[in-house]
Amino acid sequence: MRRTTLLLGLILVGAALVLVACGGGTPTEEVVATPEVTEAPMAEVVIPFMEKWEASPHADATAEAFRHWDEEDPKEIPASCAKCHSESGYLDFLGADGSAAGTVDAAAQIGSVVSCVTCHNDATMAKTSVVFPSGVEVTGLGDESRCMECHQGRASTVQVNAAIEKAAVADEDTVMPEQGFINIHYFPAGATLYGTVAKGGYEYDGNAYDAKFRHTEGLDTCLGCHDTHSLEVKIESCTLCHEGVTTVDDLKNVRMAGSLADYDGDGDVAEGVYYEMDGLRTMLLTAMQAYSAEVAASPIAYSPDAYPYFFVDTNANGSVDGEEGTAANGYKSWTPRLLKAAYNYQLSVKDPGAFAHGGKYIMQLMYDAIESLNEKLGTPVDLSTASRIDPGHFAGSQMAFRDWDDTGEVPASCAKCHSATGLPEFIHNAGTTALTGTGSLLITGVVGQPASNGFLCSTCHDEANWPARYPVTTVPFPSGAKLTFSTEKDADGNLVPVDSNLCIECHQGRESTVSLDKYLAGKDPNTVDAMISFKNIHYFAAGATLFGDAAKGAYQYEGQTYLGQNTQHPLNQCTQCHGTHELDVKVTACVACHPGADSAEKLETIRGASSTADYDGDGDVTEGIYGEIDTMRSALYEAVKADAKKNGTPVVYSAAAYPYFFVDADENGEPDTTDAGAVRYNAWTPTLLRAAFNLQYAYKDPGAFAHNPKYVIQFLYDSIASLDKAAVAGMTRP
Repeated sequence: MRRTTLLLGLILVGAALVLVACGGGTPTEEVVATPEVTEAPMAEVVIPFMEKWEASPHADATAEAFRHWDEEDPKEIPASCAKCHSESGYLDFLGADGSAAGTVDAAAQIGSVVSCVTCHNDATMAKTSVVFPSGVEVTGLGDESRCMECHQGRASTVQVNAAIEKAAVADEDTVMPEQGFINIHYFPAGATLYGTVAKGGYEYDGNAYDAKFRHTEGLDTCLGCHDTHSLEVKIESCTLCHEGVTTVDDLKNVRMAGSLADYDGDGDVAEGVYYEMDGLRTMLLTAMQAYSAEVAASPIAYSPDAYPYFFVDTNANGSVDGEEGTAANGYKSWTPRLLKAAYNYQLSVKDPGAFAHGGKYIMQLMYDAIESLNEKLGTPVDLSTASRIDPGHFAGSQMAFRDWDDTGEVPASCAKCHSATGLPEFIHNAGTTALTGTGSLLITGVVGQPASNGFLCSTCHDEANWPARYPVTTVPFPSGAKLTFSTEKDADGNLVPVDSNLCIECHQGRESTVSLDKYLAGKDPNTVDAMISFKNIHYFAAGATLFGDAAKGAYQYEGQTYLGQNTQHPLNQCTQCHGTHELDVKVTACVACHPGADSAEKLETIRGASSTADYDGDGDVTEGIYGEIDTMRSALYEAVKADAKKNGTPVVYSAAAYPYFFVDADENGEPDTTDAGAVRYNAWTPTLLRAAFNLQYAYKDPGAFAHNPKYVIQFLYDSIASLDKAAVAGMTRP
């Protein structure tokens, strides 16, 4: 507690001179007595949270963070360090001292700490954004911006790339003679929390990374999880959801339903995310040490407590011993490849709370570093059982969730299925889907949503009735049909909700027979029309496949009949065959009837007793139904290429690259390119478009062979026949 003594005093000048003007009288001096001065009682002023602050690292005046410059000459904190290691430096950076904001203009005096005034001043009260070392500015922040101004690290992908570019070496594996280690610095929690948004780790070209870690509402900021003044973790908030957590150390054991991959490949998918990270970190150091000896020709060792952290391992025993841990023995044989990996390794160590701040981002960085080093190792570190990303709903690094990072908002047309909050809003507002006169899909009941890092628990679980899932009885499909897995009714005659209905809210595709017919209405079937562009079913339209003719998700040809919902199989709902969180197939449920199908890959060998025909016409009636479909997909692709060539513009298909169909004028099997990139296919006829749509459909539902195989064979057969009737000779249509 602090007291301030207020002294109240009264000083009176008690002399007055009275001049007698008449009679030449002598002036007389009147003395006025001075009142007795008394000391007022002390007023006690309490400074809030003083005791918490005094016990925190921010107030530790003996810490290296504040004492590092005591022996320097001159004894001052350099401007490059002053922002976060002194009171005056932080105020200087904010412009609270009257200087320009955003930079520190002068060195700071030693001896200060992160005091009350450091964080409590007019400038910090108005602060709402932070610029990270990558140059990225994160806006719309609250008081946590004060924390992240310092807890963001001092380097990023940008600084590492700049150093490598400056070194100008021949390749990734050439030693950079003048290059030292680039250090992220200490406790860069903000960089970990914001992931690829801040780019605090070294991110490898061509790879995508998780963005800001989205935790429970109110517990996804610095101040949501840490006491503002003591800095301690608010462990009492953690215990509400994480059973068995009573201490900070217990948090290392936490693992939620959104983290189900075996990241370090050790076979343990029950251990806490902290231990998954630690396993990958060990693998990364192993790869670095092997690479340093084999490629850089200078063995490396690491010490987290001694600058510059990485040292020449003179005795090649894998650890820093005695005199090895001196600055003079700092590692100097950095190649670009090794520097990137070491930078990420240090980040994983220097944010001790990384497993909670953004563990998946850090694991992706380490995985990629190992993968990169493995390219040059005689005996690569085994990543065969390790996982870089989560199952689809929680794979925050994938384009399904990262495609909108530039704007930060997922548009209403995509938000239902590509954000954490869109589906609950759609359900709450009784959203609908409808087609315009031109076949475009309109989705009501949901507006644009913030870009998310995969789904949250609350995407499917109703927070108001936790942990129940949202009750869904019917689902609108792009064709206009309202479909359901529900078969039972309650006492009032209402359908009973089924969890699988939640799945098909999104796994239904975005097009249908109806939308294509509207889009192509009035056009000559076999005339090239430059106004036609490819229509994409979208991805994993399993619900449309399962419901067949009822959903009309594939293009169904006029005059043909098609199978409806697949109810023949005893397991015919999403959650009966797939893990609700892992999303993997419940293979154990298949083995009972299909003894040889003891892995997901072997499911492709299954052929039901009712599937005796030679659908693809290859003479093999024992192959799995997957094989029948695969041959017919290939046949359809050949028919598509032949028809496109006949129309004057050869085409090539790429299942992994939007917009999937490209011009291939030289017919070399590769898309033609210009300075703007690959040339999208632009010579569609309605007939060709319908067939190509079905080709894409058959590839974009990879489980179609199990979901409704005969329906798939029907539309593949009809698509081939629409382009070349002779091509279906020998095939059988169910």
